[in-house]
Amino acid sequence: MKAIIQRVKSARVDIDGKTVGEIGVGFLVLLGVEQDDDERHAKALADKISVLRVFTDENDKMNLSVKDIDGSVLVISNFTLCGDCSHGRRPSFIAAARPEKAEPLYEYFCGAILENGVKSVEKGVFGADMQVSLINDGPVTISINSKDLKI
Repeated sequence: MKAIIQRVKSARVDIDGKTVGEIGVGFLVLLGVEQDDDERHAKALADKISVLRVFTDENDKMNLSVKDIDGSVLVISNFTLCGDCSHGRRPSFIAAARPEKAEPLYEYFCGAILENGVKSVEKGVFGADMQVSLINDGPVTISINSKDLKI
């Protein structure tokens, strides 16, 4: 499972001109589910993101988590994160999980973030053509692969 985490002042996702998810300060998470991912990967990634200390404290040091600042998380499914660009000019998405596997893991991941005490989790619509808007804070952008975490 791969995630791109962006610290944001605000973020929102629209489908056909209608806002379906919106947050203030917190994280925008683009989430890619791979074929060999399971609930252990989703839980480990949710646990890591929930306590990732990249928000600034009173001394302007990155020392606070999204939970510490009472922030929110907007999670967008993004199978293109699983793209392999090592050959040719067109990415291969063969490593991406099929929707029938990916969607339940996406939902499980979102639930795990909430269970970890994050104030709120907003979502896009799995598999939809979405327009994502954000005001990146910093910018702070972190990439995490669940396979690199201790599970």
